[in-house]
Amino acid sequence: MHMDNPPLEGVKVLDLTHVLAGPFATMILADLGAEIVKIEKPGVGDDSRTFGPFIKNESVYFMSLNRNKKSVTLNLKTEKGRNIFLKLVEKFDVVVENFRPGVMEKLGLGYDVLRRVNSSIIYVSCSGFGSYGPYANKPAYDIIIQGMGGIMSITGEPGRPPVRVGTSISDIVAGLFTAISIISALYKRNLTGEGCRIDVSMLDCQVAILENALARYLATGKVPEPLGSRHPSITPFEAFKTKNGYVIVAVGNNKLWKKFCEAIKKTELISDQRFKNNELRTKNYNSLKKILSKILAEKTTEEWIKIFEEKGIPCGPINTVDKLLNDPQIKARQMIVEIFKPKTGKIKAPASPIKFSNFEYRVRFPPPNLGEHTAEILKKFLSLTDQQIKKLREEKVI
Repeated sequence: MHMDNPPLEGVKVLDLTHVLAGPFATMILADLGAEIVKIEKPGVGDDSRTFGPFIKNESVYFMSLNRNKKSVTLNLKTEKGRNIFLKLVEKFDVVVENFRPGVMEKLGLGYDVLRRVNSSIIYVSCSGFGSYGPYANKPAYDIIIQGMGGIMSITGEPGRPPVRVGTSISDIVAGLFTAISIISALYKRNLTGEGCRIDVSMLDCQVAILENALARYLATGKVPEPLGSRHPSITPFEAFKTKNGYVIVAVGNNKLWKKFCEAIKKTELISDQRFKNNELRTKNYNSLKKILSKILAEKTTEEWIKIFEEKGIPCGPINTVDKLLNDPQIKARQMIVEIFKPKTGKIKAPASPIKFSNFEYRVRFPPPNLGEHTAEILKKFLSLTDQQIKKLREEKVI
């Protein structure tokens, strides 16, 4: 297994992103070996540096999204700052930003300008609503996109107020699609030599993952509603209350239904005309739920999981975060890594979930301090001297 030959080794990215969607995308690229140079505003940096929780005044939120990156401070509102940026663009493969549409153009750094400097540049914008359409200039945060994108309308319990998904799923999914788009554009450029502009909208990404809800509406015209933990078209497929918590069962076909009935010692349900197949079980959901809820409440979650696993029935607990981190499967897959920063000491964070047979993932360096690599990058790519860098600092360009 080769430690030092990651898949995106040699790819150079200028990262103008902040907060979540963009930094999540560039962290994926960084984990895969790309050189990420994070451009931040001098003295301020990424907004998420001010988001809690904190360890010794360092934002854990920021650290969770910015490992394996280098930080350069650069004031793009100054002419010298813009000139430095354009000189860097000449030597880089990708520029990623998640400003509101039009911000880069106002700075004189839009795609049309950058491709004149580097015709093969891949320029990626990730914004709330994309670069065109009636909402293009509206501000957006994850909860707004969750609401507008339909996912909040199907999340939660029936008859209850709308519920936000527990993670910032709109940001995260947009980050994933952004990373996929960049890798795809790099592959095409290797074949054709052509750069391109990529426009990713958080709202578009939310529509793209509506899955069963959108498919059901398009097929039936019936507007989906929240169903709690149950599946809209597979039954039983949900979380049931047990003696000490909850157990999730996923009975995805008739063969599993038979095994499930045997496991709960209710074999008469197999021949019950109301429940003979999945369509009937879903149609008669309320009747079946009453029967199963009473039975599953008689044992603990652990007892049911042991019984179901012996029968090969898909099942699982609802882990709290502390239990998840101690799960033997998570430990076996090395999904939690330690990151060391001199100021904060060791912190733990999720690892990359992508496992290669010929590359072993590791954290190459910790999340950067603001501007930590400014001198290093300006010397490496632009051959600036210490005196020139000192002058730029005095002029508040970096």
